[in-house]
Amino acid sequence: MSTVDVTARIAGAPISWGVCEVPGWGHQLEPERVLAEMRDAGLSATEFGPAGFLPDDPRDKARVLADHGLAAVGGFVPVVLHDSAHDPLPEVDRTLDGLLAAGADVLVLAAATGRAGYDGRPTLDDGTWKELLGNLDRLTEHAAGRGVRACLHPHVGTMIESSGEVHRVLDQSAAALCLDTGHLLIGGTDPVALTREAVDRIVHTHLKDVDAEWARRVQSGEVTYTDAVAAGMYRPLGAGDVDIAAIVTTLESGAYAGWYVMEQDTVLTQEPGDEGPLADVRASVAYLRALGGAAA
Repeated sequence: MSTVDVTARIAGAPISWGVCEVPGWGHQLEPERVLAEMRDAGLSATEFGPAGFLPDDPRDKARVLADHGLAAVGGFVPVVLHDSAHDPLPEVDRTLDGLLAAGADVLVLAAATGRAGYDGRPTLDDGTWKELLGNLDRLTEHAAGRGVRACLHPHVGTMIESSGEVHRVLDQSAAALCLDTGHLLIGGTDPVALTREAVDRIVHTHLKDVDAEWARRVQSGEVTYTDAVAAGMYRPLGAGDVDIAAIVTTLESGAYAGWYVMEQDTVLTQEPGDEGPLADVRASVAYLRALGGAAA
């Protein structure tokens, strides 16, 4: 694994600064602070963040990122895929407009429940599963026609959370995968094993480290996902219980050419007076760069 290759593919995400699409998630920082601190951490690229964080107009969105010296990697889009009465294509197309205007080429889809937040979800039957998988393949093909790679992001509190659900998508659709090391672990999937099993399906990676005891409490229903995040379930890379080194090594050995997006979801109660989330982002970036150097 090459240090240069890994360093050139490290990106940020606004959720590491507590910027989230969930209503009432916490204090939301202004884009100017978040984007400037990304640059301070040595990042050269970022995902878009939730709707409303950057300007809606695709050209304005691209300009704001360029003004901060950041390239666009892609966008995370929670979209309802299982409801036959809902067509997800128009909202996906709006995101694709922004991606293309900013020169990004990855669409990260999450199978939203249709409810606010990530603390509960309905159960799919065979009919709604068929709808979800059909929409997923349809959106993947549509995005490819516009020059963008779509991938499915297993995510706690969405319709694709558990190991069985992840494998059903892999077995019954042609969709590529966004490997989110934290959400997989919390949802009950071993992220190292999945990386080894499905390395050829992974086109995008969200790197998170997790405290396994907090993950267990979420899985058991003892605490909600949101409360666990607020309590510090996510750790800087190398400080939790996910074997990040094994995952990166497996990806690089499998000729993975995608981004490594630093994501350490956090909830802020107020504007940080000190470095705030930036300190943890710096630690995660330093860990990944050192990991690349050790494996070079």
